[in-house]
Amino acid sequence: MNLRPSEFLADSQVKKGLNMVMADGMTSEAMVVFTSGTFLTAMAVNMGATNFQLGLFAALPTFTTVFQLFSIWMVRRFNNRRVITALFNSLARLPILAIGIIPFVFSRGTSIQVLLLMLFFQHVFGDIAGASWNSWIKDLVPGQQLGAFFSRRSRMAQVLNVTLSLTTAIGIDYIKVHYPQQEILTYHILFLLGGALGLASVAFLLRTPEPQAQVMDDRLLKLFGKPLKNKNFKNLLIFNSFWAFALNLATPFFSVFMLKTIGLPLSYIIGLGILGQISGILSLKIWGNYSDWFSNKTIISICAPLYITCILAFAFVGMPESKLVSVLMLVAIHVFSGVATAGINLALSNIGFKLAPKHESIVYISTKNMFVAFFSTIAPMLGGLMADFFATHPFTWNMQFSTAAQTQNITVLNLQGWNYFFIIGGLLALSSLRFLSKIKEEGEVDKDVVVTHMQVRFRSRVRYNLGREVTNSIYHPSATMKRKVVKMMKYRKQRREFLRNTA
Repeated sequence: MNLRPSEFLADSQVKKGLNMVMADGMTSEAMVVFTSGTFLTAMAVNMGATNFQLGLFAALPTFTTVFQLFSIWMVRRFNNRRVITALFNSLARLPILAIGIIPFVFSRGTSIQVLLLMLFFQHVFGDIAGASWNSWIKDLVPGQQLGAFFSRRSRMAQVLNVTLSLTTAIGIDYIKVHYPQQEILTYHILFLLGGALGLASVAFLLRTPEPQAQVMDDRLLKLFGKPLKNKNFKNLLIFNSFWAFALNLATPFFSVFMLKTIGLPLSYIIGLGILGQISGILSLKIWGNYSDWFSNKTIISICAPLYITCILAFAFVGMPESKLVSVLMLVAIHVFSGVATAGINLALSNIGFKLAPKHESIVYISTKNMFVAFFSTIAPMLGGLMADFFATHPFTWNMQFSTAAQTQNITVLNLQGWNYFFIIGGLLALSSLRFLSKIKEEGEVDKDVVVTHMQVRFRSRVRYNLGREVTNSIYHPSATMKRKVVKMMKYRKQRREFLRNTA
């Protein structure tokens, strides 16, 4: 197997490479499902992790991003991003496999400290590989296909995530009920499966062609000064860092809040997460197309306020006395946050690729990742430290409604524990949007224009589908169809009158 970069890639090689990147995404996503997120949180809670330790688990993926500096040095030294990515991704899978093997080797099993240490090394090696991968894939994917390709990759990964998460959650809940003493062992087996799938993803990367990268001759510190001197990219750094701090103050504790405060079973929490992912999957194609047609900044300006609303709404989930009402609120929050998250994540990733100069992309993107990681690391650790304080300092706002017969107290706001973080995080995220307007992006379109365009396309699709129903039912129209025809004719008449009056 020839692992050297190629000066020129034919269309067939690029197509093969994109397929391999897609396969890498699927196997890596399966690994992530089994070894992080809600399952890792549930495992840590079951092992007796403190609030601060839960904050450390949330901060680990971003705390180790500084090791991307080593990746940049290696890319400059050896100029072979495929080998660097494959080597360090392989090393990143070893701690995952070790976590899975521990209970079969040591009768006492593992501890929170050992789990944190293993995951630390996994993220260190993973970040070194990730920086090299970002630069490699930016050169491989054609610029005009960037939004469409990554939206398709994300959709397929999320479909797999949904399937695996639901199946695994149902299995774990069954084990918790019938074999509770085997619950921790089940999480270790998930790590074994995740590590094996992670090694499979390395095999796909080795088969992915690499375009020849332009050699960077400047010194490392001088290279990292360039993104900070680029005014437009610096504005992106400020917005993304502020946004990441606000979100990571609240979002890492959603699962803990639902487990501890609301008391939902793990399968319910996974089910809600899947609902959000399905919403994201359905909307990703739209966001991918709009990313290529208009601008990533416009997508963020549409999706960010929606996501902020969802964060703030989390603070009110625990207020209703009825658990059914709380669950219904969580359903609505996850649906809308899934749509918003899909657009924001895609746009933030793409705008970083777009604003980074091609021959220095690894430096620009790594600088962005490290800035974002620093603030993403501080937020959950700060949240974990302050959680116990907020738990013992509730804030309640009641209103009295008095009549001649009785006086009734109505709770308007009840903040305690995690609710504080949802309010504070939402308000900080809202204030970060003022930095978004300072970013300049090629092809930028005003948000109102894009919203109007989306509304027009939606109405056109509805009218098209309505017209098909009319055609299919022309010979045997039902009462419902007759009403639809009358409504459509009335709409067309009103539209003609409007155009006539405005001519």
